[in-house]
Amino acid sequence: MSEKTKKENPIAGFFKALTNDLKEIGVTFKEGSIGTRLSYLIMGIGHIMRGQFARGIPLLAAEIIFFVYLFAFGSGYISKFATLGTLKRKANPDGTITPGDNSFLILLYGLLTIILIVFFILLWRLNIKDNRKTELLIKAGKPVPTNKQDLHSLLDENFDKTLLALPVTGIFIFTVLPIIFMIFVAFTNYDAKHQPPANLFDWVGLKNFVNLFSNNAATGLGSTFITVLVWTLVWAFFATFLNYFLGIFVAMLINKKGIKFKKLWRTILVMTIAVPQFVSLLYVSKMFAGDGLVNTYLLKWGIIDTAIPFWTNATYARILIIIINLWVGIPYLMLIATGLLMNIPADLYESAEIDGASHWQMFKKITLPYMLFVTGPYLLTQFTGNLNNFNVIYLLTQGGPQSMKLKGGAGYTDLLVTWLYKMVVNKTDYKMAAVIGIMVFIVTSFVSIVVYNMLPSVKNEEGFQ
Repeated sequence: MSEKTKKENPIAGFFKALTNDLKEIGVTFKEGSIGTRLSYLIMGIGHIMRGQFARGIPLLAAEIIFFVYLFAFGSGYISKFATLGTLKRKANPDGTITPGDNSFLILLYGLLTIILIVFFILLWRLNIKDNRKTELLIKAGKPVPTNKQDLHSLLDENFDKTLLALPVTGIFIFTVLPIIFMIFVAFTNYDAKHQPPANLFDWVGLKNFVNLFSNNAATGLGSTFITVLVWTLVWAFFATFLNYFLGIFVAMLINKKGIKFKKLWRTILVMTIAVPQFVSLLYVSKMFAGDGLVNTYLLKWGIIDTAIPFWTNATYARILIIIINLWVGIPYLMLIATGLLMNIPADLYESAEIDGASHWQMFKKITLPYMLFVTGPYLLTQFTGNLNNFNVIYLLTQGGPQSMKLKGGAGYTDLLVTWLYKMVVNKTDYKMAAVIGIMVFIVTSFVSIVVYNMLPSVKNEEGFQ
């Protein structure tokens, strides 16, 4: 087989699979029995005619529920989905209010209806495919599954599907649907000036994405977005790798032969984890305020003449956040590194020492490769987690300091995720918050894929072993 055949174009492969599927649908109808042909219109009828009620009745019930929903509820929202509503709410002379369209509900229920239509088509195809499979069994003289066997399979070989049905439905309703809804909001003008039901919002295409990257004086957020994005990446890098290497260093220092009171030092570090991060970060934030403990005592001792602007100077604030995060994050890495360091064979170090290797060479050639191999996935999750580390930033600075140079309510220590939060809470600018949410996903996904492919545990697993 040629290399070209092996690496078939994904788009060509999709259309090829679609063509084959359509052919199979045609063959099923042509060669099928009356029950199979009726199943094209009435799902499950073919199974019911064969006595497979455990399969046919759920399919028939699903079709009835779908069409009742579609014609009684969903079709009204689908018909207005292209405009998101045109009829505005108005007050009548007699004091009553004539309700108009609600763009929010039209978008939400219209989107839900479209998704249900897609699922119904997939269920319809499954119905046809199962009819085809059953007819082939009959033609081959083989027995078809009975109702008892179908019901028993739900608690045996298909128990995984039975068990996961409810959780998957919950994930779709409470996770997948909101994400899809947010993506669609990014293509509208949904903000404080377009709040339904009093005011309608509409589709605007890629206008919001253009505004995010442009430097237009009125609507452009380009320079602000670049500033926030760069700081997000810088913060994630230092917050991840400084904690990682300093955590390993502290663990090695405590585990070093000759160090006394090892349990005491570990206990002191673990105590910082025991204190809720919410409490400790708020307390530290107040300590470094203009009138906080740090400035108060520095002024009292005559070390400084004026209060240091820890939180009002962008550079000071960024550096201080990274340092405070070390205090919060190092204990976690210390605990992880302690357990892993104990698993490195001692004879490796003894052999290296006999060969005249220095402590740095042993760390570089033995300790670090082992740690990176084992903790690589953890390092990736920490990096992506720090890209969206809302707590540390917002509890310390609320994203400040603010500046007239930054638009959209952003501050110099805002991450993309905290800026998104401000867009929603402070600015009620849902459209731009949705756009920023999409950008957070793109940045996080890109970084995760790149870093993942650089991990030693992915690149050279067999070589390491």
